[in-house]
Amino acid sequence: MRRRGAILALALALAAMLATAGCNGLPGRPGPVSPVLETGRETSFSALYSQNCAACHGEEGRGGAAIALADPVYLAIASDSVLSNAIASGIAGTPMPAFAQSAGGTLDRQQVDTLVAGIRRWARPSELAGVKMPPYAADLKGDPQRGADVYKTFCSSCHGPGGQGGTKAGSVADPSFLALVSDQGLRTIVIMGRPSLGAPDWRGDVPGRPMTDQEITDVVSWLAAHRVAYPGQPYPAPAASGEGGTE
Repeated sequence: MRRRGAILALALALAAMLATAGCNGLPGRPGPVSPVLETGRETSFSALYSQNCAACHGEEGRGGAAIALADPVYLAIASDSVLSNAIASGIAGTPMPAFAQSAGGTLDRQQVDTLVAGIRRWARPSELAGVKMPPYAADLKGDPQRGADVYKTFCSSCHGPGGQGGTKAGSVADPSFLALVSDQGLRTIVIMGRPSLGAPDWRGDVPGRPMTDQEITDVVSWLAAHRVAYPGQPYPAPAASGEGGTE
């Protein structure tokens, strides 16, 4: 009996050891000498861009949900201060958030400057040598009525009558789209196009007939006029007096 009791005690001890070892070996459980990883301050452009920008602007700035930052036209019209302000403070009324610590983000001033310098290295000024570039920001007053004619001339062949979409491209007058892009964003897209989507820049809509600064400004005014107060919200019309509801 004593021998059987000893064997049983040994079996129970081995089971307990195996159970303990099994728990200690579970995936994700740190070992007894696992190193403690510390998050350091990132200083390389490639890592900063990958962590903060690539999800929207694409790998190597080639574009995605947002514009291509490596586009030569964009970098020809956007100054370092434009890039810096956009990264640091975001762009109000758009999905572009603020990344600077001073605005609630995670990047310090030097990291923002590193991103600006790295993006600037993607510029290819030789591709636009001798080309008169439209200004980044509008200097002129836009006229939506003139913009309607500009749209017909330069945009309707792809985006359809009234901006409602065509066989080559989607709607640019949709209120939900316009709620996500600023006037400056519209102007930037008109100037630089979206080459990855087959949309030409301001020189290519009508062969041999670049858009003028005034025409760019006017068509942006026309597009902006399509914004509504509550995009995407199908509010019912108020009931007529005496037809339901309370007085």
